[in-house]
Amino acid sequence: MTRSAPLLFLLAALLFFFALGNHELQGSTEARVAGIAMAMHLDNDWVVPRLFREPFLEKPPLSLWIDAGAIRLFGGTTWAVRLASAFAGLFSVMLLYGMLRKFGRPKTLAFVAGLMLATMGSYWSNSRGVGEDALLSLGVTMALLAFYQANRPEPERSASNLGTWLLFTLGMLIATLSKGVLGLAMPGIVIFVYLASTSLMDKRLTLGDWIRPGLFTLLALVPLMIWLGFLFQRDGMQAVREVLLTNSVGRFSGSFVEAGHYEPFYYYLAKLPEAFLPWNILVYLGLWHFRKSLMRNRYRLFFSVWLVAQFTLLTFASSKRTVYLMSLTPAAAVLAAEYGAVLLEWLKGRTQTSHFAKHVYGHRWGLVGGLLTFVVACYLIAAFWFAPKADVRQSFVPVISQIQALQAEGKEVALYQPNERIAGAGVFYMQAYLPILQTEPELRSYLAAKPGNVALLDRTEQLAAPVTVIKQMSVNRQPYYFVEQ
Repeated sequence: MTRSAPLLFLLAALLFFFALGNHELQGSTEARVAGIAMAMHLDNDWVVPRLFREPFLEKPPLSLWIDAGAIRLFGGTTWAVRLASAFAGLFSVMLLYGMLRKFGRPKTLAFVAGLMLATMGSYWSNSRGVGEDALLSLGVTMALLAFYQANRPEPERSASNLGTWLLFTLGMLIATLSKGVLGLAMPGIVIFVYLASTSLMDKRLTLGDWIRPGLFTLLALVPLMIWLGFLFQRDGMQAVREVLLTNSVGRFSGSFVEAGHYEPFYYYLAKLPEAFLPWNILVYLGLWHFRKSLMRNRYRLFFSVWLVAQFTLLTFASSKRTVYLMSLTPAAAVLAAEYGAVLLEWLKGRTQTSHFAKHVYGHRWGLVGGLLTFVVACYLIAAFWFAPKADVRQSFVPVISQIQALQAEGKEVALYQPNERIAGAGVFYMQAYLPILQTEPELRSYLAAKPGNVALLDRTEQLAAPVTVIKQMSVNRQPYYFVEQ
């Protein structure tokens, strides 16, 4: 390896792993996913993910398998369940660097693109959290970079393409086992638009260019189909339909109303000012600057299509979240790094007429290195200092500790119509299940069955008859009430 590769590896490892477990589960996604992974570990059921002790089939279980395996190996810690995302982030950064070098790009540019990817705010935070989005991004990145390499002119790549297509297959496997239909659509839309564009520019249709990614995609779908087969054996066609249609097509079309996250058409447009911070301006200026060269530069065309096609697909989807933009960030990092190189060339051209430009250009690497060092240092400070401080308002540990304190007093505690956050956090931290009550008659019967029985609610105003609140707590402005008869 070159010197820049190990340096990038070290910096990315620091960014993604430093102080990874020094704060508790925060937010709804971390609590829910960690709880489902813990349930998978406790039940030793690797086929059907469960929440509330009921099947939870929002997506295929690759991230849950890895999280449950990490719990089994390292114990039920926040560090363990964040490992999958952190490794996915690290692998994505190094893969981007390695493939850019294969594309013939300079070492410095590949290094800067990799570090820009690692230091994009949304990418960094999601690669340090519990969830499947970092794995989806890794799969999409792997598939698309391998696809582009395989479709470069023969003099620019190795004679045998089998290894590259196997890398493509692995990427599609990771993407589809992480997000199902979305894992197919995110790289698929880029491949379709790129092949359509190049076919129009070349004024010819090469069927092999279209057939090969389709055939290797079918190969990548085999593990997903095997899991769906086991799921069908356990829970029937309704469960398979829930994974493939209700939670995928339904979310895109808006027919699955209960899924939530439905936002207006312009939602992602409004998010553009923060989508790729702190490198936003370089991304957007680069996209605009390169627009006239796309016809003659397939490399720039591919990464521009990657960014624009996926953004358009997500814009048309009914269910929208900022985290869904994570798969666009590798393309954004490349465009930002390439435009940075253009700015340096422009600055070099001004050195003959401007003393200031000559001075800045002469110290360019020191300035670039200083800026990147400052950005990395800010992220490490945030990981070490600010993330634990957020536990004060976002951690579920105080609520769980109160449950355990009541149990230590000999009292029984049940959850009444729990939300996904508290249900997941309860299973994860207690490594056990609490009884769940779904109706008010069940609640009344439970509280009256034994003196000292306690129920945990997140709202009391909907109850027909009053209850006695013995303690009230809150997590991120969500109140929780411990109640007795």
